[in-house]
Amino acid sequence: MNVAVVGLGALGIAFATFLKKAGNAVYGITKPEYLKNFPENRLCVKGIWGEHSVQLDGIYADPSRIKEDIDLIILTVKSYDTETALRQIKPIVDKNTLIMVAQNGYGNYEKAVELYGSGKVVLARVIFGSKVVKPNCAEITVSADDVRIGDPSGKIDREKLLKIVNTINSSGIPASYSPDVYSVLWDKILYNCALNPLGALLQATYGQLASREETREIMENVIKEIFQVAQANRIPLRWKSAEEYINHFYKNLIPPTAKHYPSMYYDLKAGKKTEIDALNGAVVRLGEKAGIPTPTNQTITNLIKFKER
Repeated sequence: MNVAVVGLGALGIAFATFLKKAGNAVYGITKPEYLKNFPENRLCVKGIWGEHSVQLDGIYADPSRIKEDIDLIILTVKSYDTETALRQIKPIVDKNTLIMVAQNGYGNYEKAVELYGSGKVVLARVIFGSKVVKPNCAEITVSADDVRIGDPSGKIDREKLLKIVNTINSSGIPASYSPDVYSVLWDKILYNCALNPLGALLQATYGQLASREETREIMENVIKEIFQVAQANRIPLRWKSAEEYINHFYKNLIPPTAKHYPSMYYDLKAGKKTEIDALNGAVVRLGEKAGIPTPTNQTITNLIKFKER
C-alpha cells in the first residue's frame, strides 16, 4: 500500500515507522520548518512495542512532490491545523485515495467530509499513547485498546476498510474494524474533555484528579453536560446515561492511566497551542447550537485559552 502520513508528531511518526517497516511505501508530509528534523528521511520508534528504525520513501512540505498514486492518507495533525492540511493534500487525492482521520476531538472528520465527501473519509479512534523523545523519534508509552477503524457514513466498501485495518494491524499497531466507530470516538472525547484540560490547568495526573472530591465534581459536570449536548444533537453515545459512563470512567478507565499527565499539560508547558477547541470548546459550540447551557465546559475552555496566551 502507498501511504502518506500528514503530520510527523508523536502519532504520525508511529504510524509512518510501523507501516514502512512492514514493507509499505510511506511518505511523510510536514511543515517546511520541520524538514530539518528528519535527516535522510529517517524515523524511529521505541517503547512498549519495541525499537524500530526506518527510512521513509520521502518527507516533503509540498505533497505534490509525491509522484506515486497514494492509496491511503493518514491525517495526524493537531486539530487546529486540520483544514489547512486537508486543503494541502488535494494534489495527491485521486479517485481511489481514502483519507483516514486519526485525530483527537470533534470536527476533524466532519471537516474532511465537507471538503472531500463521505465516501472518501475513514474515521479512526486512536488510544495508544505516543510522545516525541527526539525530533524524529517517538516512544509508545501505553496502549489501552486497538485502533478502531470504520466509516460512519456506510458508503465505503467494507473490503476496502478491512484492507486498511489489516495493513495497519500487520504492521504491528493493533487495529480492528468498528462499524460504530463514531460512537467509539465520542468515548474518547468524553474521556479527554473530563481529564485533559483539568490535568493541564492543575498540573495533575489522572489519578490525582480522580482522588479528590473537588476535581471529581468538575469532571462529572463536564461529562453530564456532554451527555445533554449529545442527546440534543442526536450524537450516538455507547452509554445509556452519564451516570453509567461515570461509573465506567472511574472503575475501568482511570486505573490503567492513573500516573499519566495529559498531553495538554505538555503543550502548555512548551508554550504550544492546545486542542481545546476540538474538545470542551466543541461541546460549548454544540450546546449553543442546541440551546443547551454548558457552564463547566465553557469555564474550562476559557481558562485554557487564558493559559495559552
